[in-house]
Amino acid sequence: MGTYKFKLPDIGEGIAEAEIVEWHVAVGDMIEEDAHLADMMTDKATVEMESPVAGKVVSLAGEVGDMIAIGSVLVEIETEGDAPAAEEASAPAAEEEMPLGDGAEDPTPAQEEEIPVVDQAETAPAPAPEPETHAEARGEKVLASPTVRQRARDLGIDLSQVKTTSDRVRHSDLDAYLLYNGGSVSHGGGAPRADETIKVVGMRRKIAENMQAAKRKIPHFTLVDEFDMTALEETRAMMNKDRGNQPKLTVLPFLITAMAKALPDFPMLNATYDDEANVITRHGAMHLGMAAQTDAGLMVPVIKDAHGKSVWQLASDINRLAEQARSGKIDRADLQGATISLSSLGPMGGITSTPVITPPQVAIIAVNKMQELPVIEDGEIVARKKMNLSLSCDHRVVDGWDAASFLQHLRGFIENPIRLLSA
Repeated sequence: MGTYKFKLPDIGEGIAEAEIVEWHVAVGDMIEEDAHLADMMTDKATVEMESPVAGKVVSLAGEVGDMIAIGSVLVEIETEGDAPAAEEASAPAAEEEMPLGDGAEDPTPAQEEEIPVVDQAETAPAPAPEPETHAEARGEKVLASPTVRQRARDLGIDLSQVKTTSDRVRHSDLDAYLLYNGGSVSHGGGAPRADETIKVVGMRRKIAENMQAAKRKIPHFTLVDEFDMTALEETRAMMNKDRGNQPKLTVLPFLITAMAKALPDFPMLNATYDDEANVITRHGAMHLGMAAQTDAGLMVPVIKDAHGKSVWQLASDINRLAEQARSGKIDRADLQGATISLSSLGPMGGITSTPVITPPQVAIIAVNKMQELPVIEDGEIVARKKMNLSLSCDHRVVDGWDAASFLQHLRGFIENPIRLLSA
C-alpha cells in the first residue's frame, strides 16, 4: 500500500491559488484512474481536476469556498502497491463559466421539462382502486415523484392528507386537493420553510465581487428613453418570414447594428478607463459584451468586431455564444475584450432598469420589454409598439449631454429601418 499526494497543478497566467468550487469525491471513496476529483476556479475559469491514479480517497485539502495554493496537496489517495511519485500534473483544459442578461431574446435558461413517469401497472387496464387517505397513518410510505414532493413542500401540503386513486400521489391529486380546500392549505398557519444557509462560492462569488467593485468605484448615472419599435418589428417579421436557412432574428441584432452605426460619433461611450493609470482608450472597433444568464450566474460573452457584421451574422453569434455560455463550454477569449455592453431580459424585462457597468468599460445599454401602447397621432389614437432603452454611463468619462445626444442619434436608426440596414 502507498499514498499518492495529488498536488494542485500550475494553471498558468501567474495564478497563485484557486478556489474549491465543488468536490466530486469524499473521504473513503474508491475511485478509478481519471476520476473527476474537484472543480477549481481561478478568475473566471473553472478547471476540472482528475486523478492520475486509482485507489481510496483518504484526505481532502479543504471545503467548498476554500482557497488552495498552487503546488499544495489537494487530495491524498491510498493506492495498491507502491504509490507512484507525485508529479506536477499539467493543467487540464479550462471550461469557462459565464453572464446574456439575455443575449438572445429569451436570455432566461430553458426550464427542464418534466417527464411523466408511467408505471407498468398503467400499461394494462385495471380496476381503479378506491380513493385512500392517511397512508402514513397505516404505516405505509406515501409514494410520489421528487417533483410532486417538492411542489407539496412549496405549498405546505401534507402528502398523507391527499386522496389518490392510484399507487402514488400525482400533480392532479395536488390540484384536486387545492381545489377542495379553496386554494388554501395553511389550516391556520402552516410551518414556514426552514432557513437555508448558502456559502457564496465560485461564479456567484466573482459576480458579487465584480458588482461591488463596479458600484464602489464607478459613479453611475442612468438615462432612459422611449423608442417606437413598430416599423422595426414589421421589418423583423418580414425578414424572418423569408430567412431560409438563416437564424431567426430577435430584436437584439438590430439594436447592435444601430449601436455600431451611432457610436463613431460618440467615441467616449465605446471606451475603457484605466483609473489606476488615468488613461481612457477610445476604441475604433466595437466589441460588444452581452449579459447572459446561466445556471452558474450572469456571464458576459463578447461579439468581436460587431460593427462589421450583418444582422444575420450577429444573430448567429448571439445564439452560439449564449449556448456555449449556458453549457459551460465557452472559451476564455470569448469572455474578454468588450468595449461596451448590452443587457436584455427579453419579454421578462421590466419597464425600465438601471444596468451596472462592467469595468473597465464606461457604458452599458439595457433592453426593456416591448409593449403595445395607445399613442395620439394627428389627433387619432393608434396602437404603437414601444420600448425603453436604459443607458448607464461612467460619469468620470461620459457627460449627461453626451449620453442624451447618443440616445437621440440611436433613435434615428432604430425608428428608421431603411436607414439602419443601408450600407
